[in-house]
Amino acid sequence: MSVANSAVRRPTRSTVSPAAPASVPSAAASSPSSTSPAAARRARLEAATHPVLPGPSTSAVAIGAAGTSDVACVTLANAYLRLDVAPQLGGGITRFDWRSEGALEPVFRRCERVSARMDPNELACYPLLPYSNRIGEGRFHFGGRDIEVPRNRASEPLPIHGDGWLAPWSIESADRERVRLVLDRSDGEPYAYRAALAYALDGATLEIALEVENTGRDALPFGLGVHPFLARDASTELSAPASGLWLSGADWLPLRHVPAPPAWQFGVAYPLPDQLVNHAFSGWSGRAAVVWERRRLSLSICANTDYYVLYTPPGEDFFCFEPVDHPINAVNLRGGGDANGMTVLAHGERLVRRFSFTVERMDMRAAASPHRAGARGRTGGRGGKGARVRAQAR
Repeated sequence: MSVANSAVRRPTRSTVSPAAPASVPSAAASSPSSTSPAAARRARLEAATHPVLPGPSTSAVAIGAAGTSDVACVTLANAYLRLDVAPQLGGGITRFDWRSEGALEPVFRRCERVSARMDPNELACYPLLPYSNRIGEGRFHFGGRDIEVPRNRASEPLPIHGDGWLAPWSIESADRERVRLVLDRSDGEPYAYRAALAYALDGATLEIALEVENTGRDALPFGLGVHPFLARDASTELSAPASGLWLSGADWLPLRHVPAPPAWQFGVAYPLPDQLVNHAFSGWSGRAAVVWERRRLSLSICANTDYYVLYTPPGEDFFCFEPVDHPINAVNLRGGGDANGMTVLAHGERLVRRFSFTVERMDMRAAASPHRAGARGRTGGRGGKGARVRAQAR
């Protein structure tokens, strides 16, 4: 399928098409009859038997609560999931929903207004490259050189999350259940690279593959991750066993590494802390589960990384669980980035990380366990350095 005939949605001021009520929450419907019980039952039956797939019939479906947008988006959809991606907005996700009895339930926090001028932290998820989180003082020492990393956000005193989440990506290919984006930052400083970001729906699983290639002259430590904003309510629980964490200062940079305290070990599904947590956890198995008890929904997360960052802002309707391959400020920790999860790439070398998010309707609490058989079957084996290959620079 060509991009022109796929789920690429251009900015539009059209109203919702007649087929749309089967694929979006009832709040998006505009006709009076759509609110009647009989119409609701018919919509649920129609959605269950004929799930709406991306294409011309969905080109006018609103994203979140917004009826218009100046950003072209891509919609992937199958009988279980819907995913909206905005290549122009850092290759980020604006919507990731579970399809349940004709309704769409948010898995990631929905992006309510999609705009070229929006704050990227209003997205539902975005990629982290060529490093995650903050770099202390905006510099580090590597290979006998002092490497300066410029600030990339006016509101942040330190460089954060690299530049992939702030750059417009291009669509290389797209069809109904997958899209591949590419980014060329070969003129970047100090990190010169090319990257690819692939999203794919496989049944009830969202698969993400993030790849980076060093196109610069010199070797540098690279790191990758993803930054999802997950939906949160009073019943939300997390299971993500980890052996340790980095305590941080007021600037959120790590001060020292300690064993994870009992309340933050998350060895079994456990309620999210009421207080603010914003720490990098180490010794992670690469498996985690989120449980929404009230909605009887669970999410299994798998990644070929050894760390995650947990962010739990009090009073918000979201929290962040960020699978990453290195802790915060890894390049300035003892031993440098290479000793703390990052991968040194020479010119032409590539690094690949894979992430999966599998949604399930819960019948029993045991369904939320990240240790059940097959929980990580989709990501394949894990290696300490992930998938690293040599390739000729293009």
